Amino acid sequence: MSFIEIKNLNLNYGDFHALKDISMDIEKNEITAFIGPSGSGKSTVLKCLNRMNDLIDGCVITGDILINSKNINDNNIDINSLRKNVGMVFQTPNPFYKSVYDNIAYAPRIHGIKDKDKLDEIVETSLKKAAVWDEVKDKLNKNAWSFSGGQQQRICIARTLSVNPKVILMDEPTSALDPISTGKIEELAMDLKREYTIIIVTHNMQQAARISDKVAFFLSGDLIEFSETKKIFSNPENKKTEEYITGRFG
Repeated sequence: MSFIEIKNLNLNYGDFHALKDISMDIEKNEITAFIGPSGSGKSTVLKCLNRMNDLIDGCVITGDILINSKNINDNNIDINSLRKNVGMVFQTPNPFYKSVYDNIAYAPRIHGIKDKDKLDEIVETSLKKAAVWDEVKDKLNKNAWSFSGGQQQRICIARTLSVNPKVILMDEPTSALDPISTGKIEELAMDLKREYTIIIVTHNMQQAARISDKVAFFLSGDLIEFSETKKIFSNPENKKTEEYITGRFG
């Protein structure tokens, strides 16, 4: 049984049918890349995995999403618990306008951890896992906004890790970053998959080829092809997949 099972997922914004009968299985401790042109549905699928689409008026979702055998679309699911287990890293770094320490300690405090030694340990561990500890360890009281974009994004990843999620969703996490910072985030993602299941939306074909284990290609709300990365890039089954990854459209 796969760690994440998406079954017959449909999503409508009013009359607009944004996702059309999506079914896919995502394995634990892998990086799965979602690719496709703008408006293809890849970010919409991503946001279904922690129910962020619930926040949009007129959004109707049918189908099942099982994470670790639990259907997250059930009415009795605890949304806060879901979002603790399924963390999100956004396109533009969005640290809170607080110190580095308070960024990382924020969620653990909300979840009831008050002990200073425990919080210190969580902050250090999370920043180390996010490969940014050495750059900020002497500046934990400094505002997170005072760091570079790449550092801010790794601080945001550390913030996501602070509550020990099972899944990390990344929505184009490097699109606002320079090549060196992008490389650091890619290396970090490959390290983190040992402990977490990672799903990344990217427009960067080279990035998908470099870091993912599997690739899903979306087009106009349909899942066109989903397979191992090597197969998608060397021998795709669908002509549309080949045309997209070779840059003939999108």
